[in-house]
Amino acid sequence: MKQLIYTVLLSLSFSTLSFAQEAVEKAAPPAGNAVVGDYYGADVSKTSETKAITVEKLKSELEKTSKAENISVKGVVTDVCPKKGCWVTVKTEDGSPFFVKMKDYAFFVPTALKGKSIVLEGTAEKKITSVEELKHYAKDAKKTKAEIDAITKPKAEIRFMADGIKVVN
Repeated sequence: MKQLIYTVLLSLSFSTLSFAQEAVEKAAPPAGNAVVGDYYGADVSKTSETKAITVEKLKSELEKTSKAENISVKGVVTDVCPKKGCWVTVKTEDGSPFFVKMKDYAFFVPTALKGKSIVLEGTAEKKITSVEELKHYAKDAKKTKAEIDAITKPKAEIRFMADGIKVVN
């Protein structure tokens, strides 16, 4: 009788452990076509859309102060993190990239956002990005080993922490 009880308990333990395992999905950007009107994170209001400034105007704003909060910026996405969709770069008129991360890592964007016009809402600041962080982003962007190894100096740049991103015309 004891042996039967132990066998049942052992079987029950193994079945509980087997069914308790979570299905682990490979991290990937969310699916979607990023069509006009789609938003990621907090919805960007119509007021914010109309008040959105260019990246160049943001640069001049940040000459006066090191941080701009609750600001809306418009631009065109040039790159999206292919690993999770956790960052984007936006094109500036002088060709330098403008880096955008999602606030609190709370949302991600599809890779289809590349090439689309967007309005960002959030906080911008001037920041020095370390060599290690630059290499990390280059690795996420699937750059070659030579391109990653060529990163040897920190970079002064504008960083944007987005509360929301909306696809616009």
